Amino acid sequence: MCNADFGSVGKSHLFFPGFDKLVHCGFFFMMVVLSCNGYIRKNGAGNLWFKPAFVITLLAILYGAIIELLQLWVFTWRSGEWNDLFADTVGAGMAIFSILVTTGALKYEKK
Repeated sequence: MCNADFGSVGKSHLFFPGFDKLVHCGFFFMMVVLSCNGYIRKNGAGNLWFKPAFVITLLAILYGAIIELLQLWVFTWRSGEWNDLFADTVGAGMAIFSILVTTGALKYEKK
């Protein structure tokens, strides 16, 4: 989705300034949440410590950087922007924060 060419749809009056950044943030929020969900289902909620959370977040940010490099050099209809990478990082950070808070609260509740 980050590399799709939307043509004239992207210039619609329905898209406000910064809509692209909001989409980037939302995509990466969901990607990290779903990645953590897979990890938790495989290993249990008690096993999501700092290291796997850090690795999932780092991989998401690297994936965002690769997307921006592809937009800069390969997909000529898109432009690679630092602000998009920042929005990706914010989305990933929001997701990992919410996952860690939720799993921590569930561990505390079970005690």
